[in-house]
Amino acid sequence: MQWKTDWGLRTRMGITMFLLFAVYLVFAAGLTVALGTRWWIIAIGLGAFMIAQYYFSDRIALYGMGAKKVSREEYPELHAAVQRLSQQADLPMPTVAVADTQVPNAFATGRNRKNATVCVTRGLMDTLDQDELDGVIAHELAHIKNRDVLVITVASFLSSLAFLIVRWGAFFGGGRNRNGGGGVVVAILVSLVVWIVSFLLIRLLSRYREYAADRGGAAITGKPSALASALMKISGRMDKIPTEDAREQSEMNAFFIIPIKKGFVGSLFRTHPSTENRIERLRALERDLESR
Repeated sequence: MQWKTDWGLRTRMGITMFLLFAVYLVFAAGLTVALGTRWWIIAIGLGAFMIAQYYFSDRIALYGMGAKKVSREEYPELHAAVQRLSQQADLPMPTVAVADTQVPNAFATGRNRKNATVCVTRGLMDTLDQDELDGVIAHELAHIKNRDVLVITVASFLSSLAFLIVRWGAFFGGGRNRNGGGGVVVAILVSLVVWIVSFLLIRLLSRYREYAADRGGAAITGKPSALASALMKISGRMDKIPTEDAREQSEMNAFFIIPIKKGFVGSLFRTHPSTENRIERLRALERDLESR
């Protein structure tokens, strides 16, 4: 495998982390003013949440998908494929998980290369042949190798926290009087700005990182056409997903290999480049390999 460092991705991740830190400071300052409390209390609270997110991001993501870690005895072929591709990618063997849903998708999570998890759904395994499944797994391993999983996890945490304040702030503050309602309004407005900015950062980084993972996955397997075929099949199945299942899982779009277009977040924002563009780039890679 010929692996080239993607400096474009690294630059974008560095800029994203810097901007997220700035947004975090604005968020903490806004909540301090809105709640009329000491700044260090807010800082400790947000810091504790972020530390928990750092160490338990994989468990949170798996819980959100209704997935569970599986043993080699339960899924011998899946484990064998992940182990083989991990060796080709020069990565430690990640934890393997399966989500019991017919939505055909996959994602990677974890704080670093040594503490990573690759999750696939039953729907994905039922939809793809072995070469295509290898292509998807390799794509997720490329995310781990590129170290972009942690960045998108931190960004998603801040966005989700701000969104929850916006969503429930009015409800919980609705019974307050006029004198006590100003702080709630400020907290909602600050959280709204933080949510929009952090989600835009997710959107900008996520698009580029998907192209990078596609290239990385193709480098690991040496079969860009297999990943392209997998993307076509997955995209074709998305429109057949039951509305209820799509709504429940669309909040994980930034992590998925193919986003779910239904649901609140999925309908308002697009975190991935178009499948057509991704397939065209993979086909170009295939032609380049064939010409060598």
